[in-house]
Parts: sequence; C-alpha cells; structure tokens
Amino acid sequence: MLEVLYEDNHIIAVNKSNSEIVQADKTGDETLADKVKAYIKEKYNKPGDVFLGVVHRLDRPVSGVVLFARTSKALARLNQMFVDKTIKKTYWAITQNRPPQVEEELHHYMSKNEEKNRALVSVSPRTGYKEAILSYKLLSSTQNLNLLEVSLKTGRHHQIRAQLARIGCPIRGDLKYGAKRSLEEGGINLHSRSIEFVHPVKNEPVKIVAPLPKDSVWHVFGVAE
Repeated sequence: MLEVLYEDNHIIAVNKSNSEIVQADKTGDETLADKVKAYIKEKYNKPGDVFLGVVHRLDRPVSGVVLFARTSKALARLNQMFVDKTIKKTYWAITQNRPPQVEEELHHYMSKNEEKNRALVSVSPRTGYKEAILSYKLLSSTQNLNLLEVSLKTGRHHQIRAQLARIGCPIRGDLKYGAKRSLEEGGINLHSRSIEFVHPVKNEPVKIVAPLPKDSVWHVFGVAE
C-alpha cells in the first residue's frame, strides 16, 4: 500500500519502505515512482501517461519521506531549491555504538567506488574527493542502541552511512559499512524523517514528516512517532 504523506496539484510526498527502489535499477523491480504514477492515474482518472518528476532519491535499504513533482514547473523549481540548498532534510538513524559527542558536525572528503557501489571517506582533502558535511545530535539511548538525528549539509553518495561508520558508528543492519549483522526484516535503520521547504508554486512553508517504520526497534526510545 502506498502511504501518501502530502498531496496537491503540484507535488506529492510518500513514505518509502526499506525494500522499495525510487527509480529503475538492474533488478528490474517495480519502482516507487511507478507506484505513485499508478496511484495518480487511478485517483484522478488520467488518460495517457502521468507526469512525475523525481526530485531526490533514497538508497533502497533506507525508509522515509520521498518527494515527487507533479508538474514540470514544480520539478524545475524544486531542482533549483536543491541546488541552492534551501530544502532541509532530516534523518533518524539507529547505531549500536554511541557517538563520541552528543552533538557534532562532521567534515570529511568522499569519493565513490563505482565497482563496489561504496563510498570512500577521507579525513583530509584528496584528489577526486568532494567535501562532505553533516551534523548529528544524539536524541535518545538505551542500553544497546542509540538514536541519532542527522542533517545533511552536502549530498554525497551514501553520505550518512559512510560518515557515521567513519566515526565508529555504523548504522544498524548496514553490513556494507561495518554493522555486525543484517536485519531480519531487511534494510537498515536509517529513516528520512522529514523534509522542509517553501512550496514551489504556493510559496508557503511546508514540512512533511514520515511516520517511523513498524519495526519495533524504532519504538524503544520513547520518542513521538
């Protein structure tokens, strides 16, 4: 079932599960974009092809809010807002290791290994590496788990996953970046919690919050869903 979080004539936002892909890949699996198009076509009885612009993406094992444009005007304006860094995206991540600081801004340099689809992280500038900046805050802890809120300042491949791993805090379930074991339900415990921006057409502030996955581990911290 498609979980629609926000919808009007210009944009639509949905809550992605950690098994869905946003756009087509080599697996050939049905995409989230295809599901949204089918939803719009059926709901509004639209003939022919449905326009849907992919504004941003989430890695397949990541859950949370994904924003799409329903018109070319909205797509162009949202794309520019991402370039201008006026769209705020906030993530929640669960790690088993406690971060070194309760709150910190991480500065690294990153590159991508295309063959292994893996991000490489350096603490100092290197040829071919781009600056990667994020900030995190420890929201809550249990005896074995830690809930972090993460805000991206740049948008690099696997940035949150790789930078947290670099400080010794791989995301729970993320074997690619050093987690001890995979999760029975699949995916990793990284959730695109919210997105905030000025509406590309209505020019009013919008904040969209994605409810937490049903996986019980998200609900041990005593935070609001």
